[in-house]
Amino acid sequence: MPSCRSCTGWLLAGHCKGGPVSESHQKNTREDTGMDVGFIGLGRMGRPMASNLCRKGFRLTVNDINPEAMAELELLQARPVASVAEVAAAGRVIVTMLPNSVIVDQVVSGADGVLAHAKPGSIVLDMSTIDPETTDRLAQQAAARGIGFVDAPVGRLASHADRGESLFMVGGAPEHFEAVRPLLEAMGSTIHHCGPVGSGTRTKLVNNFLAVASCQMNAEALALSQRFGLKLEATLDVLYGTTAVNGQLKIAWPSKVLKDDTDPGFTIDLAHKDLTLIIDAANAAKVPMPMAAAAREAFSTARSRGFGGRDFSAMVDALCDLAGIEKPRLR
Repeated sequence: MPSCRSCTGWLLAGHCKGGPVSESHQKNTREDTGMDVGFIGLGRMGRPMASNLCRKGFRLTVNDINPEAMAELELLQARPVASVAEVAAAGRVIVTMLPNSVIVDQVVSGADGVLAHAKPGSIVLDMSTIDPETTDRLAQQAAARGIGFVDAPVGRLASHADRGESLFMVGGAPEHFEAVRPLLEAMGSTIHHCGPVGSGTRTKLVNNFLAVASCQMNAEALALSQRFGLKLEATLDVLYGTTAVNGQLKIAWPSKVLKDDTDPGFTIDLAHKDLTLIIDAANAAKVPMPMAAAAREAFSTARSRGFGGRDFSAMVDALCDLAGIEKPRLR
């Protein structure tokens, strides 16, 4: 059952703060923005984002390979359709939230894809994390058809998407950015216009290099502290008070792996994918990235040992398992 859009704890739970919400109450609280939006890709990140748009009054036409995901959005008054072509034809803005560059390319520029069916003057808003060359090529193809293109990859985790607190790194012409800003504000709490098309994708790669590589450094540091027989709490107290600290170690890890929670917010498999994107983009730009390459191989090792589906903070568990060290946990 959908819930009151004024509450912050609704997503997937089917309850607002006061309990289940009737459909009549939902209709009374939902305001129509007047904007028709197509949304393709209702995975772990896309589904809550699309749900937030529905709750904020956007008229959504949705498509995904998972019929259960579309059925869930239908409960929020979205219109599920069977093809990308129907989504593209229905939306003033067509949002894509997809796993990788190959799929984005196929969905957007394929023979029966978004660009083949979107109306001139519409805008493609790609929130996927893909390689910059694909973003640049799709933007050029869109422009040739009179269609705008905005890249807005997502920062933060799936739990933030649930709460409508995502961060967006946006690349696009000013007029296209302003046109999609209401959607971004409905899905997130922090929006950075990084520059022209492609700037969002490139900023995401820079950000994810630091976020992902720091997980490997944290894993090695805490594994070493465990081997030394140091108390985890005392070690963290020291690290939190020096310039050695980073956001993963101080903010993310205490609520994830160090609390024995490795259910994925962002998987080791996805982190490995992003490191590959980072290295490939850096190679194309002739920028050496030896630390990124070393981190990717560490993530490759973790994947080979069955950790690929775990949260990327579980890199410390993978390393401790490899070295025969007790996993660090806060008591």
